[in-house]
Order: sequence, then structure tokens, then C-alpha cells
Amino acid sequence: MRLLIAEDDRALGTFLVRGLESDGHEVALAADGAQAVAAFRQQLPDLTILDLNLPILDGEDVLRAVRAIEPDLPILVLTARTGMETRIRCLDAGADDLMGKPFSLYELRARCRALLRRRREARLLLRAGDLELNRLDHTARRDGKTIELTNKEFALLESLMLRPGHCVSRVELLDTVWHMDPAQTTNIVDVYVNYLRRKLNDAPPGRLIRTVRGQGYMVAAGVDLECGSGQASALHPGGGIVASPPATSLGAGQSALLPAQVFAVPSSSQVKEASAPCNQDIPRFAV
Repeated sequence: MRLLIAEDDRALGTFLVRGLESDGHEVALAADGAQAVAAFRQQLPDLTILDLNLPILDGEDVLRAVRAIEPDLPILVLTARTGMETRIRCLDAGADDLMGKPFSLYELRARCRALLRRRREARLLLRAGDLELNRLDHTARRDGKTIELTNKEFALLESLMLRPGHCVSRVELLDTVWHMDPAQTTNIVDVYVNYLRRKLNDAPPGRLIRTVRGQGYMVAAGVDLECGSGQASALHPGGGIVASPPATSLGAGQSALLPAQVFAVPSSSQVKEASAPCNQDIPRFAV
């Protein structure tokens, strides 16, 4: 799931990001109220954790602003303000839950899970053919069998499955999954797509994950996944799917499938992931 944290205390913000990322979430951090509103408008996160003592734009103003943008996305207010009137104002302004500082990271993570479960419109379960991705439990299954994925592999597959039938460029994937500058020269996206294909038993050109030549990758839409086995599908360079002739009409030695992609494996430093969990209680911050 995609989370937004609005917190001006850098140490606390970094700790929260690491703790929630360990649950498999993609987390963005905003250091002031103006950044928080801008990030919310751009990302429309599945859950927002909002501190009230923010510079530039106060947390209560941020709450009213984001509620004007999107009235349904869950918001958890995190604050050291203890006054009953403040809590009532936040709830009346659209907050779904409040937590006081200091607090336990265990409880915060549990409250996040509860809010995400309650949101009926949330796309918690993504499906493509016999592949199923649970964004809340951070699990993947194909044909009923569990597939073990790293955090980056899961985030990559999630980004593709959120846009079935649409090409997602390498630049977009570098930004959303790895938070890398697109100007950097790297083939890490191609490498991780190859990792996914191996784990999903989806050899190139892939029935689930398709290559759009010169552009990026896409997860096939449901209707395309139901095409008969006697007809293979290839990707047009412009991103459309065109059906190849039936295998019986091809000449000897011809194939309707695209040639297998060859990927260069980067050094371990390129693909190393920080996966240490953050399960300890949060230090007693008071803001």
C-alpha cells in the first residue's frame, strides 16, 4: 500500500518510514504542511499519517485541504496536543483516527492495518489471470501457490498490476519503486522483471508480464489473459497487443513468440536491499 507521512521531526519521520516499509508499504515523507498537501494531491495515498505541528501550513489546515481533495482516503492524526477540543475539531474535519505522542510503533502499525481494512474502496487484492497480489498482507499467490517475493519485487509487481493493460515505463518504475534519478544509467528494472518472471514461471516474452519494446512493461488485462493457447500474442512497439497468426499457418522453423530477453545481472551493490525490520517500540518523542 502507498502511505504518506507528514512529520517535521526528521528523526521521527525516518523511524516511521522504516517501520512501515518493513510491513511492505511504499512510504513517502513530507516535512511541512505545504509539501504534505502537494504530495497528497499527486499520490492520493491509501493512508495518510498526519502530525498537527507542521511548519508553513498547520496540520489542521492540511487536514481540511486534503479532505477537500479526496473525502474518503483514511487519515490518522498523530499529535502531542492533548486538548479535547483539538481532537473533536480533527474528527469533525474528517480524521478517521487519532493517536497521541508518545506512542508505540506496534500500536501505530495495528491502527494502520485496521484503517486499510475498513476502507471498502481500497484495492487490497489485485488479480491478473491466476496471479493474486494481497497488498495488505504483502503476499503473492499464483494458481493457489504462495510465491516468495522481496520487497522490491513485490513493489515492482504491484506497480504493474495497478495499471493492467497499460505500459509502465522504466522511468516511472525507477522513480516509484527505487526512488532513483531516471538519468542514471542502470538496467535494474529489466533485471528485476527477469527475477519476477522466474519466480512466476512466466518465461519471456511472458503471458503475465509483457515487454513493450523501447518503452517498458505491462501486466496483461484479464481479457487478454484468457486468449486461447493456439494463438500467441505479441506487443506492438506502440504499446498495443496484436494477435499473431495461428501456429498452423506459420512456415517451418517460424515461431509466433518473441525471442527471449537477455538481461545483464548488476553487481550486488546495485540490487542490495535494506530489509532489516523495525519492530522495536518507538522512542518517546514529544513534539
